[in-house]
Amino acid sequence: MAAATQQMSSLPSGFRICTTAPDILYLPELVFGGLVWILVASTLITPNNPQGWVMFVSVFCFVMTFLWLIIFACGGHKNSSAWATADFIYHLIAVIFYLSASVILANVTIGMKDAASLKYYQIDIAAVVFSYIATLLYFIHCILSAVRWKSF
Repeated sequence: MAAATQQMSSLPSGFRICTTAPDILYLPELVFGGLVWILVASTLITPNNPQGWVMFVSVFCFVMTFLWLIIFACGGHKNSSAWATADFIYHLIAVIFYLSASVILANVTIGMKDAASLKYYQIDIAAVVFSYIATLLYFIHCILSAVRWKSF
């Protein structure tokens, strides 16, 4: 138990990010976020405004998660509690953004059931599923980051 508490009260760097509890989720977040980005970009972007928000969220979270991964891998956080706080806040923002984008994307997909071709409809369904998976991954990462932040 003491080893687990010690591990949660420090920020990993290098290859340790591939073995610690919240940080192992960076790669699945990148994979599923990238899939949402690719799938939404490959369909008809109608209506523009809601789909534009989904694209913004997927690209923003993909880029920020990649930068966060690089910072943690290089040890740029210097095991500071401020970085633990920033990690929690970033993942909380990502959860809120992805949840709003997922709901909007699901609504748009339901609305295009009769109007769109079957191919675009199926691509949008896949994008909705991956968007909710990305939301779940960011939520789990947010909870585990909050636990790490509180134990710092």
